[in-house]
Amino acid sequence: MAERVFGLHAVRSLLERSPARVSVLLALESRADARMQAILQLAEKANVPVRRVARAELDERVPGVSHQGVVAEMSVAAALSESELPQFLDGLGRPPFLLILDGVQDPHNLGACLRSADAAGVDAVILPKDRSAPLNATARKVACGAAETVPVVRVTNLARTLRAIRDAGVWLYGAAGEAQQVLYDVDLSGPVALVLGGEGKGLRRLTREHCDALMAIPLAGSVSSLNVSVATGICLFEARRQRAAAASSAPSPPGNQPGGSRIV
Repeated sequence: MAERVFGLHAVRSLLERSPARVSVLLALESRADARMQAILQLAEKANVPVRRVARAELDERVPGVSHQGVVAEMSVAAALSESELPQFLDGLGRPPFLLILDGVQDPHNLGACLRSADAAGVDAVILPKDRSAPLNATARKVACGAAETVPVVRVTNLARTLRAIRDAGVWLYGAAGEAQQVLYDVDLSGPVALVLGGEGKGLRRLTREHCDALMAIPLAGSVSSLNVSVATGICLFEARRQRAAAASSAPSPPGNQPGGSRIV
């Protein structure tokens, strides 16, 4: 199965991180600036075939988008399967740090969430198979290479997966604007999964019920909510800040885990 990645930044990231997956690079024949030359040099170094083509061919390959004169044809990496998730968490050798997106349907938002997840050091991103944006060329472009590095798990039944993650000792914290607990007061330094809802409706009822706690991002202005990709970035980097601080200090005593004692 083949996929396409387009845009200068996304294609460059792909060539830097996973050049073996690129089967051919299509580059606009009339573009020869420094950014294009850098991409062509990466392709040459990795022995990736390059075809210089007219704009019409690029427009046909990825219609209706700003491809910036470069498209990479690539093989799709095998996604982490739902059944492999428990073993994956077991084998991390560190407290898991997960992002769960409950129904994000805009590929631009999905790509932005993946980019933030990669930057924050997330171990895996979990999405439901239904009511979720596809990991298409648009999402990959916005992700700027993160779609090729962060494991993505698409699950059939999100509620069942949330139960399995909790059983594995991971704490589930959902983001909800009406929550009484503030993000900055939650201990996110241990094994955690941050759960964010889709555009407009946020977390679904059943997803909320499976969370150990809900938390809110405090807003000081007149807006009542944030775009899901912005909210995701804020939550992820607060977790990263706490995890970095915990890693640089002495280990916590047994039992001093996020959320205290869980009631099941």
